[in-house]
Amino acid sequence: MHPKYKRYLKQAFLFACIWLLFGLIYGIVEQGLLGRIDLYPATHNKYDFETSLTYACIGGFFMGFLHGWVEVTWLSKKFTKSPLWIKIVLKTLFYLLFIIIFLTVLTLSVNSNRFDLSLFHPTVIQSVKKFMNSFAFWSVVIYIGFGITIGMLLVEISSYLGSGVFLNFVFGKYHTPKRESRIFMFLDMKSSTSIAEQLGHSKYFRLLKEYYGDMANAILETSGEIYQYVGDEIVVTWPEKSGLYANNCIECFFRISKTLEKRKSHYLKRFNFFPSFKAGYHIGLVTTGEIGVLKKEIIYTGDVLNTTARIQAECNNYDVRMLISEQLVNQLAKSKSYEFKKMDNLQLRGKRQLIQLYTLETFTEENQSKSSI
Repeated sequence: MHPKYKRYLKQAFLFACIWLLFGLIYGIVEQGLLGRIDLYPATHNKYDFETSLTYACIGGFFMGFLHGWVEVTWLSKKFTKSPLWIKIVLKTLFYLLFIIIFLTVLTLSVNSNRFDLSLFHPTVIQSVKKFMNSFAFWSVVIYIGFGITIGMLLVEISSYLGSGVFLNFVFGKYHTPKRESRIFMFLDMKSSTSIAEQLGHSKYFRLLKEYYGDMANAILETSGEIYQYVGDEIVVTWPEKSGLYANNCIECFFRISKTLEKRKSHYLKRFNFFPSFKAGYHIGLVTTGEIGVLKKEIIYTGDVLNTTARIQAECNNYDVRMLISEQLVNQLAKSKSYEFKKMDNLQLRGKRQLIQLYTLETFTEENQSKSSI
C-alpha cells in the first residue's frame, strides 16, 4: 500500500477509536441513568442496554472512520492556511450536518430492529421524528459534536508534533530510550543567507513556508519522518527498513526536486528566486527517547547526526547536490536510472576513521549519458 494511504488509514483509525470510545461511554452512562427502565422517558421508544451499546459502539467506530477519512483526505486541505481556532469552528459546523444525518440513520436502524419492522415503516418513521423533536436528540448532537471537536484537536496536535510522534507519546514507545538503526538526510537550501538578505525576513519566511510545504508529499510518499526544521535546513529520517525499501531515502530527494521544478515559475514570479538545495545522507545507530520536562520531545542522539551534517556541508566543496556515506551506499539497491560514483574520503574532526563519500550519476533516457547530481 502507498505510504500516503497508510498514513491516511492510521489517522482515520484514530478518529474511529475516539468515536468508539465516546460511543462506549455514552452507552454506559445511558444505562446508568435509565437503570431498569425499558422505555426512553422523552420518546417512549423501547430501550435495552445491549442493543443500545452495540449500535453506539459499532456505529460510532464506522462513522468515526468515515469522518476521519473525509477529514484527512479532503476537508483538512481546505483549511491549511487558516488559524487553528478557525479550522476547528468551521469544520465543527460542517460536521453538525454530518452528525444529524448519522443520528437519523442510526435511530432508523435501532428502532427498525427493536420494532422488528422495515426501516421506512410508519411506526419507525414516527419514532424517529419524535426523537428528533426532543431534547434527548439535541443533547446527543452536542455530545457527539464534542467528540468530533476532541478528535480534530488530537489530529491537529498530531500534525504539529509530526507523523507518528503523537502516537509514540501516547503509547510510550520511547518512554524508555531505545537503540535503533536509522537513515538521516540533512537537506539545506543553497545560498540561503544572501537570499534572506535580498528578500527581507518576512518574505524569506513565506518562501521557507512554501518551500517546506512543497516537500511534504515527497517525504510522505517515501515513508520519511520530519525530525527537525533548522532555519533553512530540514532533517528527514527513516527507520532502516523503510528507508532502504525501494531506495525510499534516495527517491525522496528526486521527488522533492521534481515537485520544486514543477513550481519553478511560481517561485520566480513570487520571489524572483528558485530555491535549490543540497543533501547529505548517512546511516547508523541512534538512541531514541523522550526528553524534557516543561516541553517534551522525542530526540535522536548518536554520531550519525553529526556525521550526516558534516557530509552535507561537504557538498559545496565537491560542487555536487548530494553526498552519501559508504555505509549507506553498501545497503542500497542498484538502480537502472542512476549509479553511485565514488568521491573522496571524509576525515571527521577528532576521529581516525575515514568515511568514503559517494554521489549519484543519473542516466538520461535519450542517450544513456551520465550526469552527476
